[in-house]
Amino acid sequence: MVKIPSGEIELRDDRTKRTWHTAIRSFQLAPSPVTVELYDAIMGNSPLSITANQTPVVNISWNEAISFCNLLSQRAGLNECYSVKNDSEEIICNWEADGYRLPSEAEWQYACKAGTTGYRYGEIDKIAWYKDNAGGQIHKVGQKQPNAWGLYDMIGNVWEWCWDIYDEQVYGSYRIFRGGSWAEAERGCGASCRRRSHPTFAIDDLGFRLARSV
Repeated sequence: MVKIPSGEIELRDDRTKRTWHTAIRSFQLAPSPVTVELYDAIMGNSPLSITANQTPVVNISWNEAISFCNLLSQRAGLNECYSVKNDSEEIICNWEADGYRLPSEAEWQYACKAGTTGYRYGEIDKIAWYKDNAGGQIHKVGQKQPNAWGLYDMIGNVWEWCWDIYDEQVYGSYRIFRGGSWAEAERGCGASCRRRSHPTFAIDDLGFRLARSV
């Protein structure tokens, strides 16, 4: 895990033309998305090929990502971050717990930019697998240049689930994912690009990355 320093980030919603600032407490973020190898080891799935094992795990819903975080925390002897509120379907997060969790979208964008000010932290072909260079497929993690904080594949390869609800009044329980993917056009692969879907949604270019509070 990479320790991310505290700071502040400006976020924006292009749909509503709204911008806002969020203070970021120092936290830890995995240097790459969760791989097939790690996911299968924790979930007890049969291993795939060596090459496939090092690719980001995909076809994982937000709900499944939350369950994985709690299970990994249990295996590591850490306190779980997530619980169900009052026997309802509402998931709550204990941000003070030391276990694994999804990053907030503010944490994700702040870590992705790593102190830079542009739409991306580098030249896209050097930092990301996207529609024009991915050959129509997912790639092993860590093959492109990292950002200044040592984080790989923040742009491209797979979209990454974040904790946040997008707009509850309009979209209900839809959650946010960030970063673009191997199937995404260049314009969709940037630090501030926001997408959303239902927490049960899963597709072949959407994964997740682990965070921890410190």
